[in-house]
Amino acid sequence: MATDYDAPRKTDDENESIEALKERVPSKSVATDDDADNPGSFDLSAADLADVELDVVVLPPQEHEFTCVNCFLVKDRLQFDHETKLGPICAECAS
Repeated sequence: MATDYDAPRKTDDENESIEALKERVPSKSVATDDDADNPGSFDLSAADLADVELDVVVLPPQEHEFTCVNCFLVKDRLQFDHETKLGPICAECAS
C-alpha cells in the first residue's frame, strides 16, 4: 500500500479546544528545589531588567594565561601547545 508522506496528517488531537490544551500544560508556578538551570533561585520571569545595573569585575590577563587564536578562549599556560605567526594555540586546538 502506497503512503503519501507529503499529505497533511490529521489526528483527533487537532479537534481539541484551546482550553483543553491549556489544562494539559503544567503550571509554571510550581518550582522545585532541584532546579539545575536556576541554582541561585533567581526569579527569571519576563520582567524588564533593562534598568538594572550589574557590577562586573573584569580582570586583566594574568601572567599564567594566554588567549588561543583558534578558539579565542583564555587558557592556562599549561594548555599551551605552540606559537604560530598569528599567536598562541592551545593543546585542544592543536590536536
